[in-house]
Amino acid sequence: MASLYLVDALDGVAVGGQVSLDGAEGRHAVTVSRVRVGEQLRLSDGRGTVVAGSVASVGKDSLVLTVATVEVDAALRPSLTLVQALAKGGRDEMAVQAATEIGVDRIVPWAAARSVSRWDGPKVDKGRARWAAIAQEAAKQAIRARVPQVLAPVTTAQLAGGAGTAAAALGQEARRTLVLLEPTATVRLATWDLPTDADEIALVVGPEGGIDPSELERLEAAGAVRVRLGDTVLRTSTAGPAALAVLQARLGRW
Repeated sequence: MASLYLVDALDGVAVGGQVSLDGAEGRHAVTVSRVRVGEQLRLSDGRGTVVAGSVASVGKDSLVLTVATVEVDAALRPSLTLVQALAKGGRDEMAVQAATEIGVDRIVPWAAARSVSRWDGPKVDKGRARWAAIAQEAAKQAIRARVPQVLAPVTTAQLAGGAGTAAAALGQEARRTLVLLEPTATVRLATWDLPTDADEIALVVGPEGGIDPSELERLEAAGAVRVRLGDTVLRTSTAGPAALAVLQARLGRW
Protein backbone atom coordinates (compact mmCIF):
# COMPACT_ATOMS: atom_id res chain seq x y z
CA MET A 1 0.00 0.00 0.00
CA ALA A 2 1.29 3.48 -0.89
CA SER A 3 2.73 5.59 1.94
CA LEU A 4 0.50 8.25 3.49
CA TYR A 5 1.56 11.86 4.06
CA LEU A 6 -0.40 14.76 5.52
CA VAL A 7 -1.13 18.09 3.84
CA ASP A 8 -2.90 21.15 5.19
CA ALA A 9 -5.83 21.10 2.78
CA LEU A 10 -7.23 19.23 -0.21
CA ASP A 11 -10.21 21.45 -0.94
CA GLY A 12 -11.20 21.44 -4.60
CA VAL A 13 -8.68 18.78 -5.63
CA ALA A 14 -9.86 16.63 -8.57
CA VAL A 15 -8.56 13.69 -10.58
CA GLY A 16 -5.88 14.89 -12.97
CA GLY A 17 -4.94 17.84 -10.78
CA GLN A 18 -1.73 18.27 -8.87
CA VAL A 19 -0.98 18.65 -5.17
CA SER A 20 2.24 19.90 -3.60
CA LEU A 21 3.72 18.26 -0.52
CA ASP A 22 6.16 20.55 1.26
CA GLY A 23 7.13 21.58 4.78
CA ALA A 24 8.18 18.89 7.25
CA GLU A 25 6.18 16.20 5.45
CA GLY A 26 7.68 17.02 2.06
CA ARG A 27 11.18 17.18 3.52
CA HIS A 28 10.73 13.78 5.18
CA ALA A 29 9.39 12.22 1.97
CA VAL A 30 12.27 13.50 -0.15
CA THR A 31 15.25 13.35 2.22
CA VAL A 32 14.37 10.45 4.54
CA SER A 33 12.07 8.19 2.52
CA ARG A 34 13.86 9.17 -0.70
CA VAL A 35 10.67 9.29 -2.75
CA ARG A 36 11.35 9.48 -6.46
CA VAL A 37 9.41 10.47 -9.60
CA GLY A 38 6.87 7.81 -10.56
CA GLU A 39 6.34 6.42 -7.07
CA GLN A 40 2.80 6.02 -5.76
CA LEU A 41 1.78 8.09 -2.73
CA ARG A 42 -1.35 8.92 -0.78
CA LEU A 43 -1.94 12.39 0.68
CA SER A 44 -4.54 13.17 3.33
CA ASP A 45 -5.80 16.33 4.98
CA GLY A 46 -6.39 14.36 8.19
CA ARG A 47 -10.09 15.24 8.06
CA GLY A 48 -11.33 12.46 5.80
CA THR A 49 -10.10 13.30 2.28
CA VAL A 50 -7.38 11.17 0.70
CA VAL A 51 -5.88 11.51 -2.77
CA ALA A 52 -3.62 8.96 -4.42
CA GLY A 53 -1.41 9.21 -7.45
CA SER A 54 2.12 9.21 -8.80
CA VAL A 55 4.91 11.65 -8.06
CA ALA A 56 5.33 14.02 -10.99
CA SER A 57 8.35 15.97 -9.75
CA VAL A 58 10.69 16.14 -6.77
CA GLY A 59 12.46 19.21 -5.40
CA LYS A 60 15.00 19.73 -2.64
CA ASP A 61 12.44 19.35 0.14
CA SER A 62 9.11 19.05 -1.66
CA LEU A 63 7.31 17.09 -4.33
CA VAL A 64 4.30 17.34 -6.63
CA LEU A 65 1.73 14.55 -6.93
CA THR A 66 -0.56 14.01 -9.94
CA VAL A 67 -3.93 12.93 -8.56
CA ALA A 68 -5.37 9.63 -9.82
CA THR A 69 -8.12 9.10 -7.23
CA VAL A 70 -9.96 11.15 -4.63
CA GLU A 71 -11.69 9.44 -1.69
CA VAL A 72 -13.68 10.96 1.14
CA ASP A 73 -14.01 8.95 4.35
CA ALA A 74 -17.26 10.05 6.01
CA ALA A 75 -17.32 10.56 9.76
CA LEU A 76 -18.96 7.62 11.52
CA ARG A 77 -21.74 7.76 14.08
CA PRO A 78 -21.37 7.24 16.92
CA SER A 79 -17.91 8.72 17.11
CA LEU A 80 -15.51 7.15 19.61
CA THR A 81 -13.67 9.19 22.22
CA LEU A 82 -10.95 8.06 24.60
CA VAL A 83 -10.79 10.00 27.86
CA GLN A 84 -7.34 8.90 28.99
CA ALA A 85 -6.09 9.64 32.48
CA LEU A 86 -2.59 11.07 32.68
CA ALA A 87 -0.27 8.25 33.69
CA LYS A 88 3.38 7.78 34.57
CA GLY A 89 6.02 5.99 32.54
CA GLY A 90 4.62 7.04 29.19
CA ARG A 91 1.73 4.59 29.49
CA ASP A 92 -0.76 7.29 28.55
CA GLU A 93 1.22 7.91 25.35
CA MET A 94 1.16 4.18 24.58
CA ALA A 95 -2.63 4.31 24.89
CA VAL A 96 -2.82 7.28 22.51
CA GLN A 97 -0.78 5.47 19.87
CA ALA A 98 -2.72 2.20 20.01
CA ALA A 99 -6.11 3.92 20.23
CA THR A 100 -5.31 5.91 17.10
CA GLU A 101 -4.37 2.77 15.18
CA ILE A 102 -7.63 1.14 16.28
CA GLY A 103 -9.72 4.07 15.08
CA VAL A 104 -10.49 6.49 17.90
CA ASP A 105 -11.91 9.83 16.75
CA ARG A 106 -11.04 12.01 19.70
CA ILE A 107 -8.63 11.88 22.65
CA VAL A 108 -9.09 13.81 25.88
CA PRO A 109 -6.31 14.01 28.51
CA TRP A 110 -7.83 13.62 31.97
CA ALA A 111 -6.24 14.92 35.18
CA ALA A 112 -7.70 12.19 37.39
CA ALA A 113 -7.43 12.26 41.17
CA ARG A 114 -4.96 9.37 41.20
CA SER A 115 -2.87 10.57 38.26
CA VAL A 116 0.77 10.74 39.33
CA SER A 117 1.71 12.60 36.16
CA ARG A 118 0.55 16.22 36.14
CA TRP A 119 0.37 18.84 33.43
CA ASP A 120 0.81 22.26 34.97
CA GLY A 121 1.73 25.59 33.40
CA PRO A 122 3.82 25.12 30.23
CA LYS A 123 3.39 21.35 30.52
CA VAL A 124 -0.22 21.66 29.36
CA ASP A 125 0.59 22.85 25.85
CA LYS A 126 3.68 20.67 25.66
CA GLY A 127 1.81 17.55 26.71
CA ARG A 128 -1.08 18.15 24.36
CA ALA A 129 1.29 18.79 21.46
CA ARG A 130 3.15 15.59 22.29
CA TRP A 131 -0.06 13.53 22.24
CA ALA A 132 -1.15 15.20 19.00
CA ALA A 133 2.18 14.32 17.36
CA ILE A 134 1.86 10.70 18.50
CA ALA A 135 -1.68 10.52 17.12
CA GLN A 136 -0.60 12.02 13.81
CA GLU A 137 2.24 9.56 13.32
CA ALA A 138 0.06 6.61 14.34
CA ALA A 139 -2.66 7.70 11.90
CA LYS A 140 -0.12 7.84 9.08
CA GLN A 141 1.22 4.41 9.99
CA ALA A 142 -2.31 3.00 9.98
CA ILE A 143 -3.15 4.76 6.68
CA ARG A 144 -6.06 6.54 8.35
CA ALA A 145 -7.91 9.29 6.52
CA ARG A 146 -8.79 11.00 9.79
CA VAL A 147 -6.30 12.05 12.45
CA PRO A 148 -7.87 12.02 15.94
CA GLN A 149 -8.36 15.35 17.63
CA VAL A 150 -6.49 15.81 20.90
CA LEU A 151 -8.57 18.16 23.02
CA ALA A 152 -7.52 20.27 25.99
CA PRO A 153 -7.05 18.38 29.28
CA VAL A 154 -10.04 18.21 31.60
CA THR A 155 -10.63 17.80 35.30
CA THR A 156 -13.21 15.42 36.72
CA ALA A 157 -15.58 18.32 37.31
CA GLN A 158 -15.22 19.46 33.71
CA LEU A 159 -15.73 15.93 32.43
CA ALA A 160 -18.90 15.55 34.48
CA GLY A 161 -20.07 18.90 33.15
CA GLY A 162 -19.73 17.90 29.51
CA ALA A 163 -16.22 19.07 28.59
CA GLY A 164 -14.11 16.86 26.36
CA THR A 165 -16.98 15.86 24.09
CA ALA A 166 -17.92 15.96 20.44
CA ALA A 167 -20.14 18.93 21.26
CA ALA A 168 -17.22 20.81 22.76
CA ALA A 169 -14.98 19.92 19.85
CA LEU A 170 -17.46 20.62 17.07
CA GLY A 171 -19.36 23.50 18.62
CA GLN A 172 -22.73 21.80 18.38
CA GLU A 173 -25.11 19.82 20.53
CA ALA A 174 -24.30 16.10 20.56
CA ARG A 175 -25.68 13.15 22.53
CA ARG A 176 -22.85 11.59 24.50
CA THR A 177 -22.72 8.30 26.38
CA LEU A 178 -19.97 8.29 28.98
CA VAL A 179 -18.61 4.79 29.74
CA LEU A 180 -16.38 4.17 32.76
CA LEU A 181 -14.00 1.23 32.42
CA GLU A 182 -14.11 -0.20 35.92
CA PRO A 183 -12.93 -3.77 36.81
CA THR A 184 -15.54 -4.10 39.59
CA ALA A 185 -18.50 -3.37 37.30
CA THR A 186 -21.03 -6.16 36.82
CA VAL A 187 -21.82 -5.37 33.17
CA ARG A 188 -19.37 -6.46 30.49
CA LEU A 189 -18.64 -4.16 27.57
CA ALA A 190 -19.13 -7.11 25.22
CA THR A 191 -22.76 -7.50 26.32
CA TRP A 192 -23.60 -3.92 27.32
CA ASP A 193 -26.64 -2.53 25.51
CA LEU A 194 -25.22 -0.17 22.93
CA PRO A 195 -27.11 3.15 22.81
CA THR A 196 -28.98 3.53 19.57
CA ASP A 197 -29.25 7.32 19.67
CA ALA A 198 -25.73 8.29 20.74
CA ASP A 199 -23.66 10.62 18.60
CA GLU A 200 -20.63 9.82 20.69
CA ILE A 201 -19.42 7.04 22.99
CA ALA A 202 -16.68 8.26 25.34
CA LEU A 203 -14.58 5.63 27.12
CA VAL A 204 -13.09 6.84 30.40
CA VAL A 205 -9.87 5.12 31.49
CA GLY A 206 -8.32 5.77 34.89
CA PRO A 207 -4.62 5.91 35.80
CA GLU A 208 -2.62 2.99 37.19
CA GLY A 209 -4.32 3.35 40.57
CA GLY A 210 -7.76 3.21 39.01
CA ILE A 211 -10.62 5.69 39.12
CA ASP A 212 -11.17 7.12 42.59
CA PRO A 213 -14.53 6.11 44.15
CA SER A 214 -15.55 9.74 44.55
CA GLU A 215 -14.92 10.29 40.83
CA LEU A 216 -16.97 7.22 39.93
CA GLU A 217 -19.87 8.58 41.96
CA ARG A 218 -19.59 12.05 40.48
CA LEU A 219 -19.44 10.82 36.91
CA GLU A 220 -22.29 8.35 37.46
CA ALA A 221 -24.37 11.19 38.86
CA ALA A 222 -23.71 12.94 35.53
CA GLY A 223 -25.09 9.94 33.62
CA ALA A 224 -22.02 7.75 33.12
CA VAL A 225 -22.28 3.95 33.17
CA ARG A 226 -19.79 1.44 34.56
CA VAL A 227 -18.61 -1.52 32.45
CA ARG A 228 -15.73 -3.98 32.58
CA LEU A 229 -13.82 -5.84 29.92
CA GLY A 230 -13.22 -9.24 31.48
CA ASP A 231 -12.00 -10.99 34.62
CA THR A 232 -8.48 -9.60 34.49
CA VAL A 233 -7.32 -6.06 35.21
CA LEU A 234 -5.61 -4.33 32.29
CA ARG A 235 -3.06 -1.56 32.60
CA THR A 236 -4.04 1.98 31.69
CA SER A 237 -2.04 1.70 28.46
CA THR A 238 -4.04 -1.35 27.39
CA ALA A 239 -7.58 -0.88 28.70
CA GLY A 240 -8.65 1.91 26.37
CA PRO A 241 -7.38 0.34 23.13
CA ALA A 242 -8.87 -3.05 24.13
CA ALA A 243 -12.26 -1.45 24.82
CA LEU A 244 -12.14 0.46 21.53
CA ALA A 245 -11.47 -2.79 19.68
CA VAL A 246 -14.54 -4.36 21.32
CA LEU A 247 -16.69 -1.40 20.29
CA GLN A 248 -15.36 -1.39 16.73
CA ALA A 249 -16.37 -5.05 16.41
CA ARG A 250 -19.78 -4.55 18.04
CA LEU A 251 -20.50 -1.58 15.78
CA GLY A 252 -19.74 -3.71 12.73
CA ARG A 253 -16.72 -1.70 11.69
CA TRP A 254 -14.27 -4.57 12.13
